[in-house]
Amino acid sequence: MPVNLRGRHLLWLKDYKPEEIKYLLNLAVSLKAKKRAGIKGNLLNGKNIALIFEKPSTRTRCAFTVACLDEGGHAEFLGKSDIQLGHKEDVKDTARVLGRMFDGIQFRGFKQSVVEELAMYAGVPVWNGLTDSYHPTQALADVMTMQECFGDVKGLKLVYVGDGRNNVANSLMIISSKLGIHYVTAAPKELYPNESLLEECRSEGAKHGALIEVMEDPHEAVRGAQAVYTDVWASMGEEEKLAERVKLLKPYQVNRSLMNLADKDAIFLHCLPAVKGNEVTEEVFESSQSKVFEEAENRLHTIKAVIVATIGNL
Repeated sequence: MPVNLRGRHLLWLKDYKPEEIKYLLNLAVSLKAKKRAGIKGNLLNGKNIALIFEKPSTRTRCAFTVACLDEGGHAEFLGKSDIQLGHKEDVKDTARVLGRMFDGIQFRGFKQSVVEELAMYAGVPVWNGLTDSYHPTQALADVMTMQECFGDVKGLKLVYVGDGRNNVANSLMIISSKLGIHYVTAAPKELYPNESLLEECRSEGAKHGALIEVMEDPHEAVRGAQAVYTDVWASMGEEEKLAERVKLLKPYQVNRSLMNLADKDAIFLHCLPAVKGNEVTEEVFESSQSKVFEEAENRLHTIKAVIVATIGNL
């Protein structure tokens, strides 16, 4: 059966089948080629999307906006001071209002429960642009970048080094379990992934040839890896924890000596923005192994694929 994602939400990636994820990635590749060729699209003609932002953003906001413009749609930015979401108006009422005016809704904020409630009541596709729990559009861009570097990602070893239970790490573990990627979390025990999510991913991974591992030693973890990934040591909303995180995670810095343990053709990935000198050194960040800006660009193409696949004029 051909893949049809019309009307679907993107709240995490747990409920997406491997073939549906691959469909989005293949669509992103074709949309990237189309943009590189300078072809103006019309797949979102007449479509309006709402962009709800509780947290600031560079890549997510710009990607959703440009994705709409590239294919003839309109994106309306709604910051936390622009609407009454969760203040004078509860989430389900906001969802029912916006769902009558827009064809799709993006939410970037704190609680996963908010994006899920929006999806429950909006009546249109809702896309998770980041919550404290998950960052699915980032994971799509990350895998697209790996594909561009290595081809088929099945069997590749991806190592996430640092805070192993944040939104990016969670989403990478989920997508790895679906696509047969050998995913390793290298983190102190205090920052291991949520146990229930870990077991869920291991169970899913067993169906698709994905090995999901967690270990404390970053050196052991990185040996032979094709991709080494890290993120800031204190996520948005956790700034007060930065001092203790620096002390806890200093041994997990991605530096030249750590990268040298990976495969000779290994790439470095980071969702950005980066705090150079903390989770990654300037040397690694600016090296030829670093694909962080290709990865950032791919946020546009994968997000465009999600919008087009779920509300577009295909």
